[in-house]
Amino acid sequence: MSGPKFAGMSGNLLMRAVTSCATMGFLLFGYDQGVMSGIIDAKPFNDVFTATKDNSTMQGTVTAIYEIGCLFGAVFILGAGDWLGRRLSIIMGASIMILGVIIQVTSYPGHVPLAQFIIGRVVTGIGNGINTSTIPTYQAECSRTSNRGLLICIEGATIAFGTLIAYWIDFGASYGPPGLTWRFPIAFQIFFGLLIIFGMLFLPESPRWLFTRERYEEGEAVIAALMGKQIADHDVQLQKAIILDSIKASGQAGKTTPLSAVFSGGKTQHFRRMLLGSSSQFFQQIGGCNAVIYYLPVLFKNSIHQSDLMSMILGGVNMIVYSIFATLSWFLIERVGRRKLFWWGTIGQCASMVITFACLIPGTTSAAKGAAFGLFTYIASFGATWLPLPWLYPAEISPIKTRAKANAISTCTNWLFNFLIVMVTPIMITNISWGTYLFFACINACFLPVIYFFYPETAGRSLEEIDFIFAKGYLENMSYVRAAKELPHLSDEDVERVAMQYGFGTAGDGPKEGGSGNSAEFNVAKSDEYRSIDHEKV
Repeated sequence: MSGPKFAGMSGNLLMRAVTSCATMGFLLFGYDQGVMSGIIDAKPFNDVFTATKDNSTMQGTVTAIYEIGCLFGAVFILGAGDWLGRRLSIIMGASIMILGVIIQVTSYPGHVPLAQFIIGRVVTGIGNGINTSTIPTYQAECSRTSNRGLLICIEGATIAFGTLIAYWIDFGASYGPPGLTWRFPIAFQIFFGLLIIFGMLFLPESPRWLFTRERYEEGEAVIAALMGKQIADHDVQLQKAIILDSIKASGQAGKTTPLSAVFSGGKTQHFRRMLLGSSSQFFQQIGGCNAVIYYLPVLFKNSIHQSDLMSMILGGVNMIVYSIFATLSWFLIERVGRRKLFWWGTIGQCASMVITFACLIPGTTSAAKGAAFGLFTYIASFGATWLPLPWLYPAEISPIKTRAKANAISTCTNWLFNFLIVMVTPIMITNISWGTYLFFACINACFLPVIYFFYPETAGRSLEEIDFIFAKGYLENMSYVRAAKELPHLSDEDVERVAMQYGFGTAGDGPKEGGSGNSAEFNVAKSDEYRSIDHEKV
């Protein structure tokens, strides 16, 4: 007798379908991120939206207002995400994006086109904010420990492929009639949105979310389908027990998590974990990535003095480099780990910005070619590290109780500072020229001590194991980086045993048969001591 199936799929095939649909959401995100760069300065676009012509501030506003919509979408998920569920949220986000695109492409002269276009940008942003707040959580909660990092990195890296597609569609459309130059690239997003909606109609809900809503039969059916096994199988029931222990220990069963829970401490360290996830999104944006991605053709034209055509071609080539290096994270994320990728990516970005500003100081065309090299190395470093990691880290670092809200807060952080950087970049380039890149070089250098001292490694850990890292650090009064290094990797059976020993197990549970009550690393006597300490701490 075969196990449960969704759309006739189970096991690896179903997992690939979940990943493909989630990846499509980030492909659409990347496409929308890059589509404006090739048309914001185009004559046909400026003829319709006259206020943007030769006005860097208005160009920045029209481009960046999208981020405000994304922020609103992320805030919406912060309040309604746990109630709606992952699947319905993603369908809603894609639908809203399609509505926003229709509003944008139907802007015509004589009918207040700029106001309509800006409203469309905001609406599209709301849909994208909903999706980017939900998709990493959905993927993390449906994935196995062994491939969670890889699958979410594939999502994050797909942003680069979306941006690449947008750049070259912009380039091709620039040779068409005036209306096609900007309407078609924007309208093409509808294709991706429809694929997301169609896919999610047939895919399962997150099993962890189903369990929090006390829909136990549906939840175990999803686990069985994802594993490709029958519901009664030992592995399915063990995974169900581990998730239920985690939910019951958090007190979340059947409830919607209040926002105040995100700001709590104790052995669960909800607040610290939210800050870790949000800081990664904050660092991604203020490191200068969108100063390069959104305005790359403008940078080549104004800073490196290339023609319009050559600027567009160089921008497209840079996006090819971006996409190629983004795939490196797929092979490195589980082998190298999160911490080292954050660390070396930061060093690469900092060095690239140093090269760029140093080569722009002389003001000669030959020296400016060195600046182009710096931009290429920056986008390569960013694509392989800081592009996917801030979408993975917040989704896995927070516990099930606060995961949706903490991930939404981290996404809010992304969009808030995305808006800031996109707004100020054209102004900075106009007024301080090479000083823009010096600023970003210094900012990147500031990331290094934070990563070294505060970012624990999560590679190869189940979502439940990550809870133990913070419990160990809190109860044993050690840094969480050290706790991650000292905590041994656990099997599913060990996870259930250690959960009880750290006070995460269900009331009345005893150690599993064969579990070691005398483990030097985790013993029951220590657990009782820890619980008494826990009541005395904030």
